[in-house]
Amino acid sequence: MNMIVCVDSNWGIGYKNELLVRIPSDQKFFRETTTGRVVVMGRKTLDSFPGGKPLKNRTNIVITTSVNDYFIDPPQYSIEECLELLKQYNDEDIYIIGGASVYKQFLPYCDKAYVTKVEREFSADSFFPNLDKDDEWELVKESDEQTYFDNTFYFTEYAKVK
Repeated sequence: MNMIVCVDSNWGIGYKNELLVRIPSDQKFFRETTTGRVVVMGRKTLDSFPGGKPLKNRTNIVITTSVNDYFIDPPQYSIEECLELLKQYNDEDIYIIGGASVYKQFLPYCDKAYVTKVEREFSADSFFPNLDKDDEWELVKESDEQTYFDNTFYFTEYAKVK
């Protein structure tokens, strides 16, 4: 399985259920990488999408801890149910897309993380695990420096150490 995320210099990913920054080339990378694939997210992440609607042209799987959410559209699952459901898909086609608690819970099951790193500190209240400080992960690719207005960023790829 894979993870895909945009982080600031403190590995922050969001504030009040909103992205910290919207960078068109990062959004394009996300769209191109996940289209036609399976995306796994928490209910709050789904709620943050326009109209709270699932992402088009993807299989959307939503995680929730509330039993009351199991019967809404799209169907929502516990972590255990989700892991069972994901067995029908190729691991390489599965992308964990947030939020913070979903990333942390799925980190042990993932082999690759696509991380857009923005060299800037934002006010954040949700964070992605710092893979630079995790001995189980290593940076395997990094793009040249990119800029969008006053934001400098890099497209990086981490792999789980075998």
